[in-house]
Amino acid sequence: MPIFSAADGTRLAYHDRGEGDPLVVLPGGPMRASSYLGNLGGLDTGRRLVRLDLRGTGDSAAPADPATYRCDRMVADVEALRVRLGLDRMDLMGHSAGGSLAMLYAARHPERVRSLVLVTANPWALGTTATPEDRRSAALLRKGEPWFEEAFRALESWLDGSADPGPEMAPLFYGRWDAAAQEHEARADEEFNDEAAEVYGSEGAYDPPATLAALSRLTAPVLLLTGELDGAPNPELAHRTAAVFPHAEVAVQPGAGHYPWVDDPAWFADRVSRFLDGRPQLDGRP
Repeated sequence: MPIFSAADGTRLAYHDRGEGDPLVVLPGGPMRASSYLGNLGGLDTGRRLVRLDLRGTGDSAAPADPATYRCDRMVADVEALRVRLGLDRMDLMGHSAGGSLAMLYAARHPERVRSLVLVTANPWALGTTATPEDRRSAALLRKGEPWFEEAFRALESWLDGSADPGPEMAPLFYGRWDAAAQEHEARADEEFNDEAAEVYGSEGAYDPPATLAALSRLTAPVLLLTGELDGAPNPELAHRTAAVFPHAEVAVQPGAGHYPWVDDPAWFADRVSRFLDGRPQLDGRP
């Protein structure tokens, strides 16, 4: 497990697997250890996956100053990783909350981004987010599922502020609540740094006008991949986010939720690989 030092001396870890051109991957959560990403549906068969454990998560050390958990301040950690890897430009992926970190990096260091992949990315860095109605509408697509009633009650309680999000909601984040999804979800509690998550998007983390202006000039190609059944972001929000970038495309993975590589690994890996390699899409995929 490789270790390197951030600018403030914090010891950071990354996980390196597969062979081929590197793909640097930023986890979501926010502040979840990168282990939940696994091999991203088999992307490591043709790519060298470099998964960063953000400071205070996974095998990375906690910083001396907890304020450095803020999303914008961790852009420097991503840049330090690029330097450590010896890459002039890199293919960069961000999942969920990690999408905002990836956007901030691309805004600050556009010349270092060869391509950008945003997977079910929450565009907080752009000043937008999923609405309660987005989440309800996506949940209602699952109305026929045996777990739906309990999950929907938990969702409504969270949205109206009467309860924290509970485990009953977990099936809403997956396209299929099968053994693979349940095993993936079972690891979540031990992978999160809740203290750091509170700081990630705290005051000052985002400057949407500046980020929007910078990304409107980004020359790198961008793929926004979202799940058909995801509520945050839903496909409509992904399309609105794509409009920010000069060279963006949207892929909506059929039957997928917030973790599309868990729902259909082969579909996910093929779609991302084709984008990264500049190959045409097949089977009429969006």
